[in-house]
Amino acid sequence: MAMELAGKIIADRPLLVLAVKDEAQFLDVGLPVLITGLGKVNAAVALSTVLAREPRPSHIVNLGTAGALRPGWTGTHVVSTVIQHDLDTDLLLALTGETYGAALTLNEDDGPILATGDTFIADESARDRLAARAHLVDMEGYALAAAAARAGIPIRIVKHVSDEANEDAARSWRESVADCARVLAEWAARNIAHRP
Repeated sequence: MAMELAGKIIADRPLLVLAVKDEAQFLDVGLPVLITGLGKVNAAVALSTVLAREPRPSHIVNLGTAGALRPGWTGTHVVSTVIQHDLDTDLLLALTGETYGAALTLNEDDGPILATGDTFIADESARDRLAARAHLVDMEGYALAAAAARAGIPIRIVKHVSDEANEDAARSWRESVADCARVLAEWAARNIAHRP
């Protein structure tokens, strides 16, 4: 899916960023919305393209769904740290002497860690391996945070749990995405300042 930007970027207002239209279907907050497409490459390219132009938004809010990596995780969460689960940073450090893909701290709150990768996690063994490092999993968060950091623009990542990152994850995501989108739209209406 190609990038889609609805609304005009205004310098003193936020930009809402979501991966797919299904997650954005109930948004009505009078702010520009960027749909990036799925995965880290689509997310990074779409957001970087928008941020390379003027005007630039005051900050970015990534709204979206995420899989829960630990039992009992439900609801909506503001992410404090993002990592990449599909990049072997230790191996790359050993090979090159440089760190690539280090964890990104978004805020100092005691919020969850989000693991991002280009794989939709839908099996318990993968989920359990990731649960040792993170609370939630998605496919775009780290890429968006990296693009925002490179551009010097603050980002807030807000995820609503759609599934348990197990064998039922795909079915659960399809069945819950509309409800998740409604909750995310309500969160945006309550928590993002918007002016005419």
